[in-house]
Amino acid sequence: MKKITIAIDGFSSCGKSTMAKDLAREIGYVYVDTGAMYRAVTLYCIEHGLITDEGVDIEALREKMDDVKISFQFNAEKGRPDTYLNGTLVEDRIRTMEVSGKVSHVAVIDFVRKAMVSQQQEMGQGGGVVMDGRDIGTTVFPNAELKIFVTASAEVRAQRRYDELTAKGEACNMEEILANVKERDYIDSHREVSPLRQADDALVLDNSHMTIPEQKAWLMEKYQERCQ
Repeated sequence: MKKITIAIDGFSSCGKSTMAKDLAREIGYVYVDTGAMYRAVTLYCIEHGLITDEGVDIEALREKMDDVKISFQFNAEKGRPDTYLNGTLVEDRIRTMEVSGKVSHVAVIDFVRKAMVSQQQEMGQGGGVVMDGRDIGTTVFPNAELKIFVTASAEVRAQRRYDELTAKGEACNMEEILANVKERDYIDSHREVSPLRQADDALVLDNSHMTIPEQKAWLMEKYQERCQ
C-alpha cells in the first residue's frame, strides 16, 4: 500500500496530537508534533529572557534562531515521541500553562515559522508521515493526500486542558484556561503568516461529543478510503 502524507490541523486542545500519535502508531508512520516545536521555541525564549509580559524581543530571537535545534526521540515506555530542545528532554516543560500562555505570540513571528516549516518539510519528505499543527494542510504540505481539520467548542477544549493539567498535579484555574484557549484561537486565526484555517479539501471532524475510540475509528476509515 502506498505511503501517503496525512495532515491534521485544528484548534488548540482539540485532541489533534492524541489522534495523530495513535494513527501513526497503528499504521506504522512517522509522527511529528509541530505544535511541540513552537512550544520548544517558546520555552527557549522564556529560559533566555527573550519574552516577557510585554512581548518577544524579536531581534534578539532572530540572532539566536540558528541555535534553536528541535528533535524528537521515540519513548518506548510511553509509546510516543518526546520533544528535545538542543539535546535536552523538554516534553513536560513545554506543556505547562506558562508556555501555553506565550506560544501563540512566538508562533506568529515570520522567521520562526519559516525555520519550523523548513524543518517540518524535511521531516516529511517521501510520505509515510502523520503531522499535526495549525498550517500543515495549507502551508507545510498543501498537497497532502489526506487532510483533517479538527474542531470542538472552546468550553470542551478548556475542560480537556484542565483535566490534563490537574492529572499531572499542576495547579490551574478553569477560567484562566478558557480565556487562554479563546485568546490562542484568535491569535492563531488572525496572524499574518500561515493563519489557522481549514484547507479547501480538508475533512472536518468536530469531536466535541466523541469518544477517543470513535475518533480513532473515524480517522482509520478516512485513511483507508484515501489509500484505496
